[in-house]
Formats: sequence, C-alpha cells, structure tokens
Amino acid sequence: MKNESICCINNDFSIDKLKNLIFDKYGVNAPLCYLHSYGCQQNVTDGEKLKNLISKIGYDFTDNEDKASLIILNTCAVRENAEDRVFGKIGEYKKLKEKNSDKIVCICGCMAQQKHIAERIKQSYHQVDLVFGTFAFNQFYEMLYEVLKTKNRVFNTTEQQSDISENFKQLRDDKIKASVPIMYGCNNFCTYCIVPYVRGRERSRTEEAVFDEVSDLVKEGYKEITLLGQNVNSYGYGFPKLLRKLNTIDGDFRIRFMSSHPKDATPELIDTILECDKVCKHLHLPMQSGCNRILKEMNRRYTIEDYAEIIDYARSRKPDFSFSSDIIVGFPGETYEEFCKTKEAVKKFKFDNIYSFVYSKRSGTKAALMEDNISDKQKGLWLRELLLEHREVTVSWLSRFVGKTLRVLADREGRTSENHIQGRCNENIIVEFIGDKNLIGSFVNVKINKAMNWALLGEIV
Repeated sequence: MKNESICCINNDFSIDKLKNLIFDKYGVNAPLCYLHSYGCQQNVTDGEKLKNLISKIGYDFTDNEDKASLIILNTCAVRENAEDRVFGKIGEYKKLKEKNSDKIVCICGCMAQQKHIAERIKQSYHQVDLVFGTFAFNQFYEMLYEVLKTKNRVFNTTEQQSDISENFKQLRDDKIKASVPIMYGCNNFCTYCIVPYVRGRERSRTEEAVFDEVSDLVKEGYKEITLLGQNVNSYGYGFPKLLRKLNTIDGDFRIRFMSSHPKDATPELIDTILECDKVCKHLHLPMQSGCNRILKEMNRRYTIEDYAEIIDYARSRKPDFSFSSDIIVGFPGETYEEFCKTKEAVKKFKFDNIYSFVYSKRSGTKAALMEDNISDKQKGLWLRELLLEHREVTVSWLSRFVGKTLRVLADREGRTSENHIQGRCNENIIVEFIGDKNLIGSFVNVKINKAMNWALLGEIV
C-alpha cells in the first residue's frame, strides 16, 4: 500500500544512486519515457530541459504511452480547456497502471503548481505518482529517486523561487528553429492571468549567458532563434540592448521574440527591430481588448490610444510592419458594445494574425471574483464575429506583399499540395511555394503571387 503523499526528499540521494536504481530495475535495456508538453513555447522549452535530464540517467524516449515506463505530462494553466485535456489523459492512465503497476505517472508544470489542482490529483487520481510545480524543477532527480525507491507518491508545490541556473540544457526536437528563454516569471498581475502565481516574479538571465547560448546554437546550424519571456521586452538588462548585441553574432540566421507587453514596447524597441538586419520585422503585441474600461479591469496599464501610438510609430517608419495580437472575448462584465470596440480595433490595426480566446476563469485571479453574466454561448458567438471580422481584413492586408520577393525559412512540407514547401517570412507570415524537400532548413527567396486569409503563395526566385 502506497503512502498517501510525501513532500520531503530522501537524504541519501545521489545521481549515481539514481542511475544504479534505474539500472537494477530495468536492466541493460534502457527504459522508455513518454513526455508531452502542453501550452506555450516557454512550456515546450521546460519540457526539452526535462528531456535532457531524463536522457542523462538512462532513459530513451517513445511516443507510445503503453511502452513507457515513465509518463510525464508537462502542463499548462492558462485556460480551462488545457486543464480539462490533462485530466482526461490522467483518467486514461488508470487502466495503464492496472496493467503495469510499476509504470510511473508524473504531472508537472504550471497546472501542477496550483495547490488546488495538486490536492485534486492527490485525492482522486491515485494512478499519479509524482506531482511537482514550476519551482521544484531543480529537484526532479531527487523526487524521481524517492518514487522509484520507496514507491511513495511525491507532491511538491513549493513556492520558493530558486535562482536561475544555467545548468539545465535543452534536448531540442527541432534542428532548424530554437527557442531561448531570456527571463522567467511576470510582475504585471493582469486580473485574468494565473502566470505570476505559477511562474513567480520576473527574473532575467544575464546578457552574457543569452549571448553564449545563441552563439552556440548558430554554430550548430540553427537558422531561427526565438527569445522567450512572459513579457520579453521587460528583460531586466535592457531588451533593445540585448537585441543589438545578438545581432552582431556571425552567421546566416534570424531572431524573433515573444511576447511583448505594450507598456514596454517603446520607440527604441521599434527602432532596434528596424535597424538590426537579423531581427525579424514583426512584433507580437497582445492587445487583449479594444475597450479602455475593459483594459483597466484587466489591469493592462495602457489605453487603446497608447496601443495605437506603438502601431502608428512602427508603420510611420515601415508601412508594412507586421503585428500579431492576443485577444480575450467575453471578459467578466463586458458588454456587446464594448466587444464591438475590439472588432473596430482589429479592423483599424490590420493584424497579420490574431490569437483570440473566450475568457477562461482562473481560480486565484482577481477576475475570477468578478461578476460574469455573459453566457458561454454568447461568448462563442462574439468570438466567431471577431474571427470573421479579421478574415475580411486579412486577405486585403496580406495583399501588400503580392509582387514582392520575401526571404523565407523553409521548415516543413506544405498544405497546398504534395509538392509544396511551407515556411515563414521575416514578418512571421506563412508562405507556401513549389519546391523540393531538401530545401527544408534553408532560406529561400520567394516571389509572392497570391494572398489568402491564412498564407501567401509564391514561387522561388
């Protein structure tokens, strides 16, 4: 009979003991691990760090959960449907554990950092052996050792932030594009957002550490580097300065970043993007709402007029500068008239892409306590209206590239037909063209012949 839970870590732990324990348990054939990361690119990089840790203690990887001795779900807490998917998966693992009681099931990441979620798993999902949040990442080996040695269940939702460690390297799945976190956490406390509670306060890596990692990735042949942070332009040592330094690295590559907070999107940042040849001419700038009252209720700390100034300045310098945005539909107390202001903003600002979502209540946030008298059905109808509004704008706005030649990083097979290749231009717009698969991983000059509502079509120059 397993102990109900345990939070303390065994004092006799060492990595060598963990490796020996794994070898004694599984023999010469390496045990298999199934690892899946939900959510944002930051979460994906955390999953790649976990994969690196796991590979160093003798595990190989599989996409088959039945064959895995260790199952890890690296979770997201931003929206309710992400949590629902995870609980659905956990439910499926009950049968797997009944077939093989030695199989270890681990739930980690942002969702696991929430104490009410960890408690729900503890009480109702006994097939889960290990639960740990974002602040216990550096104790993974010790926790796994405890589970393997004692067969106790381990729950670790410590809220103590540790210093940034440069020892956690990523085992990357992609060989063309690489994500590089430059900071962690968030200080903004938007009323709808759980991230500051599950990721902690802002902590930035040093400029030297980021420069060295990007330099190494370029030497390894990576063609696109995406700098990550919850509010990446709040980087503690000066984000424009960092971009200019990374731009000096020798090599044929380009730099992206996400996500930016409008309160820190300064003219200096726009100037830096336009003056650095390796920095993509695109800014993902979450607007969230086009209504000032809703923005204030969200604690976004800017007005729609402030937001418009950023776009106007960028396009005064480069008329076809590319913007994408996040938008929340149906925030508590939002009226239809206020929602229509968001539609008007989408039409005015001509985003190349929007990521729009129905508001999702997050326990522990201020918005969760606000009165929400809008039905889910109504929110869904508003979302559809918004997407249709954006679709009407998109084709005509993307047509600004027809007849131009764009530099595209080919990264996968296309959707249009079997002989098409897909990639993205500097403006972060999907481009498809006829070409051989051996072009994947290289930059290609493509003349744009047609604009659609989701991509540009062209031909190799």
